[in-house]
Amino acid sequence: MKQVQFTVAIPTYNGEKRLPKVLDKLREQINTEHFYWEIIVIDNNSKDNTAAVVQDYQKNWSEAYDLRYCFEAEQGLAFARQRAVEEAKGELIGFIDDDVFAAPDWVSMAYKFAQEHPKAGAYGGQIHGDFEVEPPKNFERIKVFLAIRERGSKPHLYNPEKLIMPPGAALVVRKQAWCENVPNRLVLIGRVNGSTLAGEDFETLLYIHKAGWEIWYNPTMEAYHQIPKRRLEKDYLIPLIRGCGLCICQLRMRNIKTWYQPIVMSKILLGSLRRVIKHLIEYRGQVKTDLIAACELEFFISSFMSPFFYLKMRANKMFLQ
Repeated sequence: MKQVQFTVAIPTYNGEKRLPKVLDKLREQINTEHFYWEIIVIDNNSKDNTAAVVQDYQKNWSEAYDLRYCFEAEQGLAFARQRAVEEAKGELIGFIDDDVFAAPDWVSMAYKFAQEHPKAGAYGGQIHGDFEVEPPKNFERIKVFLAIRERGSKPHLYNPEKLIMPPGAALVVRKQAWCENVPNRLVLIGRVNGSTLAGEDFETLLYIHKAGWEIWYNPTMEAYHQIPKRRLEKDYLIPLIRGCGLCICQLRMRNIKTWYQPIVMSKILLGSLRRVIKHLIEYRGQVKTDLIAACELEFFISSFMSPFFYLKMRANKMFLQ
């Protein structure tokens, strides 16, 4: 039996319309002849015809690598990714969201980078925005909230201590680094049941980084995040960014000692308050008409609220215990 060295995992929820293009892009991968790889679709409790779509592909699958399907009933991206790690046969696992198209050499460049950087526990590449409509003016200031990463042409280490890390949308992890250090159940599980709370990908990376693994940026891995018109509208962006801000304190607490936590919370409160005041002075009444300014202000406010949200989550957990 051939030993699989690389697994592409696609977590999806109601992805019947998105999956075909993602799979078609993966079928176009080049320069993978010197290693064995596979694709796993993790169906995260979909209510549509996702399973049937994958089954149709499997019936006509003539590639040298396998296409597998797995159902994960517990809702949440964190659970889907955990299931992918458990099912993956490869030591390297490349996560591709169901709205992300991999460049033709994404898999080969991901595999090559791992051979060249044995201490890399996780790494992400360039993720470009593929927009249905022209993004608003000054969109560059908030593009990171839509998992867009364009950090130049040279590889470099990320800075997890400052929460500067790659998003999970097109992320590669070593199975060993994950299995030895990431708990089966994260505190942050993803946007589910109406919650916009984010941060499950960063929480995972913080565990991996704490264990001594490096987190890298690999510019040779390029992918394209599909951004429909609705994701550029206020009703989508504001809740999204609020969820990113509210998880800040939770993430900051992950790798620090208990005695230092009140100091970190104070820094978050004071730093966020300073940014809120500075932003209000700079933009004054423009927040109502400038979408980008409104998004930035929402992030600063929700970051300020994150220590209170963190304490509330802790209290709820203690109550349930």
